[in-house]
Amino acid sequence: MHLSPRQKLFLTVFLGIMTAMAPLSTDMYLPALPELAGAFGISASLTQLTLTMTMLGMALGQIFMGPLSDRFGRKLPLLLGMLVFTAASAGAYLSEDITSFLVFRFLQGFSGASGIVIARAIARDVAEGPELTRFFAILMLVNGLAPIAAPVVGGQILRFTSWRGIFAFLVLIGIAQFVATVLYRETLKPSERLHSIGQSFAKFPQLLQDRYFLGHCLLQLFFFGAFFSYIGGSSFIFQNVYHVSAQTYSLIFGGIGAGLLVAGTVPARFAGRVRDEKLLEISLQIPLLGAVFLLAGFLFGAPIWYTLLVLFVTIVPLSIMGTASFSLALSRQGKNAGSASALLGFSQMILGGMMMPLTGIAGDSNPLPMAILMLAGYLLSELVYHLMIRRHAEA
Repeated sequence: MHLSPRQKLFLTVFLGIMTAMAPLSTDMYLPALPELAGAFGISASLTQLTLTMTMLGMALGQIFMGPLSDRFGRKLPLLLGMLVFTAASAGAYLSEDITSFLVFRFLQGFSGASGIVIARAIARDVAEGPELTRFFAILMLVNGLAPIAAPVVGGQILRFTSWRGIFAFLVLIGIAQFVATVLYRETLKPSERLHSIGQSFAKFPQLLQDRYFLGHCLLQLFFFGAFFSYIGGSSFIFQNVYHVSAQTYSLIFGGIGAGLLVAGTVPARFAGRVRDEKLLEISLQIPLLGAVFLLAGFLFGAPIWYTLLVLFVTIVPLSIMGTASFSLALSRQGKNAGSASALLGFSQMILGGMMMPLTGIAGDSNPLPMAILMLAGYLLSELVYHLMIRRHAEA
């Protein structure tokens, strides 16, 4: 599809914000987790379950929203998703007990999934080959702003109000996303849509029979499982182990997010010159090595500067991995892009959601579970790459 420079700019910003639904829904209130635990009188693990519910909602939401977008087009599911996201954010703001809060967090994730999965499908609608890699890289770059800004904004909101103020802000974001979706022009022509919902869901087993595509799903599963272990545990580690304030933690988290932003420029810069497989291989090796040093640091009581440095090196390759893996996995899917994107997105979220409560299983002042889970996730990612992706590419 040919796009004018103006259309491409709008789509880039629009899709970047849509793919930022995950960090906006999770990272913005990370500085408030200790306060939330006190407000509801719950444990660290139960507090981290509020993140898990959002991740589970996002995982399941993508399974439904991806096929719906292949059947009905991209715009209608996005409009419905942003409407429900806004309502769920308002419900979380008004919650008076942990049970209702968990329900609204799940709905927030389920509806926000429409932005995540459909944004990637739209990218596949309008680009392919090296251009698709560049588009994904730009999306990761725009999306990289969210992990920087979200916790900083959340930390500043906490200076003037309680955790509820963060969800009031998310209501405003939902409204803005809805308006932007109204302005978006449909990119999936009626002639290119699947004929039924059943046909959409039937694509799932077909896709998973492709060993190469399945390899990318498992890669996303384990790599993001490690990443979300960091998301779930970092707030308690920095605030309870190293005793920094919520505002200082938000700046630390934002600084690592800045690294993600810079790393996101690498695939765009080298698209067409360095093979995506090579970028993917390097982006898996660095986090694995970093996780080894992180675990060693926690075992020997490393100072905060050491933990910051190692975490930075371990986390920032995510932007490169995400761009390269998605581009490789979707490059051959054509009009199945919505269903394929849904499976990849589900793989990203499902294990990460389950890992989050485990980071607090030994208490809110023990960093070892987070480090062990991260190391296991990165190690399994490396194994999947060599057994299912690299071997297939070389065949």
